[in-house]
Amino acid sequence: MEKCSIVVPCYNEEDALPLFYEETQKVVETMTELEFEYLFVDDGSKDGTINIMRELSEKDSNVHYVSFSRNFGKEAAIFAGLQNATGDYVVIMDADLQDPPDLLPEMFKAVTEEGYDCAATRRVNRKGEPPIRSLFAKLFYKIMNRMAKVDMVDGARDFRFMKRTMVDAICSIGEYNRFSKGIFGWVGFNTKWLEFKNRERVAGKTKWSFWSLFKYSIEGMVAFSTAPLLWTSFIGLFFCVVAFIALVVLFVRAALFGDPVSGWPSLACMITFFAGLQLFCIGIIGVYLSKAYLEIKGRPVYIVREKK
Repeated sequence: MEKCSIVVPCYNEEDALPLFYEETQKVVETMTELEFEYLFVDDGSKDGTINIMRELSEKDSNVHYVSFSRNFGKEAAIFAGLQNATGDYVVIMDADLQDPPDLLPEMFKAVTEEGYDCAATRRVNRKGEPPIRSLFAKLFYKIMNRMAKVDMVDGARDFRFMKRTMVDAICSIGEYNRFSKGIFGWVGFNTKWLEFKNRERVAGKTKWSFWSLFKYSIEGMVAFSTAPLLWTSFIGLFFCVVAFIALVVLFVRAALFGDPVSGWPSLACMITFFAGLQLFCIGIIGVYLSKAYLEIKGRPVYIVREKK
């Protein structure tokens, strides 16, 4: 019998984890053609998440867990789950039940009967989210699809059902700065997209603030596109042309009408503007350099404290 590993990244999910296991188990028990294992990844939680994992593991021999020495982030947790999963198929799910377990049979059918390598999910709406957050999320996907060479589907979730060949391809990418949504698209493979309406968390609070999502979007842009570096070159070239034209205009004006000394406030504003523009472009270059610096150091993506 083939085996399916359910990878569940967890950070402070003490309240949601028992509910997730109960609801998912109801669906899993109906899929008799597969043997299932749970692989919970504790991303350095500060609450009793690891205790819940230990209890579930003692009660069910198919429940396993990996606990980090500290919080390394969801990307590291996903990577650890994929590396430690032993199934012929691997599913990634969030513990808050925003990823509906009842989609699992349809995802399994898409992979085994319809010839797909992966069945992925996307939200068709963002009900319950602040409007400003939804606006920036849609804007992010539009920008990414224009500047990156990977397919980024609007509303895509990490919730996906993959064959072992795709999982092995993802694990072969040993980047320290990971952006899974981009990696899923970069490795390719034939993917079927399943749509569902947004669901609220069953318990606990979201770990994603607007600022953390903004930083995460920057990570994605830097990881899968060098377009910002090209933009800085175009910006520099544009202002060089503008400066040359302004120089010609000033030279002609001085030759024809003299050179009265005036306009120092506007000159101060221009100096401030161009100084800020230079710092902005240097900052973009600095972000890429910092990512290269982290990769060169070769530090592990995560460190395991406890495993079962």
